[in-house]
Amino acid sequence: MDPATYLTSLSAGMPIVYGGDRITYVTPELAKAFAPGDRLIVVQTTGDLLHVPGTVHSIATHAVDAAAAAFDAMGTIGDDQISAFYEAFAIRLADDASFEPIAAANDADVASARERGRSATRLILSDKMRTDMVAGLRSWRDAGSGRGAVVDTVSHDGWRVDLVRAGLGVVGFVFEGRPNVFADATGVLRSGNTVVFRIGSDALGTAQAIVEHALDPALAEAGLPAGAASLVASPSRAAGYALFSDTRLALAVARGSGSAVAQLGAVARQAGIPVSLHGTGGAWIVASQHADADAFGAAVYHSLDRKVCNTLNTCCIVEEAADRLVPVFLDAVDRAGRRRDATAKLWVASGSEGRIPGEWFAPATIRRAEGDVQEPRSELIGGDQLGREWEWEDSPEVTLAIVPDIATAVRLFNEQSPRFVASLVSDDAAEQEHFFATIDAPFVGNGFTRWVDGQYALDKPELGLSNWQTGRLFGRGGILSGDSVYTVRSRVTQDDPEIGR
Repeated sequence: MDPATYLTSLSAGMPIVYGGDRITYVTPELAKAFAPGDRLIVVQTTGDLLHVPGTVHSIATHAVDAAAAAFDAMGTIGDDQISAFYEAFAIRLADDASFEPIAAANDADVASARERGRSATRLILSDKMRTDMVAGLRSWRDAGSGRGAVVDTVSHDGWRVDLVRAGLGVVGFVFEGRPNVFADATGVLRSGNTVVFRIGSDALGTAQAIVEHALDPALAEAGLPAGAASLVASPSRAAGYALFSDTRLALAVARGSGSAVAQLGAVARQAGIPVSLHGTGGAWIVASQHADADAFGAAVYHSLDRKVCNTLNTCCIVEEAADRLVPVFLDAVDRAGRRRDATAKLWVASGSEGRIPGEWFAPATIRRAEGDVQEPRSELIGGDQLGREWEWEDSPEVTLAIVPDIATAVRLFNEQSPRFVASLVSDDAAEQEHFFATIDAPFVGNGFTRWVDGQYALDKPELGLSNWQTGRLFGRGGILSGDSVYTVRSRVTQDDPEIGR
């Protein structure tokens, strides 16, 4: 390509075509920031103009360079070496001496986030998280790799075709600031892949400490290529854009907030990279007239222990059971708040407020990321806003709607939710079967919603949970795990040399 055709500058007001028939315009701020060597990514679905500084692009490119070179070498790496890596990684996380600088880095990240009014709930590397990370790594140590497994054989006269599992390639991974995900995502190495990480800026110090004091030493001890797990060491969001536009990626995996994940997914898709997106969440519970009150209360309570993607977000109670079950629901929500030494926040679908006692609409102290705030404990929300996901700290936040029947609840879920997790509390088996047949969700249950977790439900550390917001998933379930990242190669064995066509 002629170097003169490279983009070296932008001017304020410059029109940029996107989507084939729409135009967006360069802002003065973007024009001023753009320099020679920078990249501009135009999101074709939204017209977003994403600025990638040259220095950030270089950091991401070098990380993919290392991972791509490592993948070329993975075919010669034995499964026992990969198992040794997981054990060495786990030992370093479990050892207090090697973990001490990791803990110090995490303390600094948490303190910095809180000083800036950022949520630290998922950022804290607690003793439980540390234990779970070690357990997850050891579960990968003990898991079968699947590499080289013959999944099918087609035999012919004088020859046969074996379909053989193999590594997919370089997996790009962008996720929010939960340090445990950093360890879980190394699960892709189990099936012969390599991985490049980009973690949110809030947790970058923790991630760098994990790499220095646990991950890199474990790779070296096991004899794995140095770039088999590479960190994009940049706090800039643009690093995620640069990573997901690198066409050497075999798969792009994103976890975080719904809007950020959608944008990253769009960047990867238009670069021709398959995506696995884990963003918008929020579970629904539907209570029928056949619901046992105690079972319903327990389902609500146990679905509000903390805020993650599979936390209860919206509850629908059928009209016929409202008098009996609304008090049960309110009690469970109230208890969930008290468990966290906080007051729960309730949103009531317009038209359902008559079922809620007046005191629930009085002012209360709600604990937000920025601190305690005074606001009504309950507020009204439009009936077309039931899919809005609540992000909360210590005060559980949930929406309640009274609906005519289960069919209406199913329709509302299918129309407004991200089509993720749905649960029907009912003792009627026929209702349960019809609910499963009509609800458009990958995860369906009859009790609490927090069971949706790869390690909890399937004994496999997960890379993320996918909703069906943009359609059902091809060829896999909603739980993405390390051993589900593979391709299938065809290998022919010809016994008769005279075969021809």
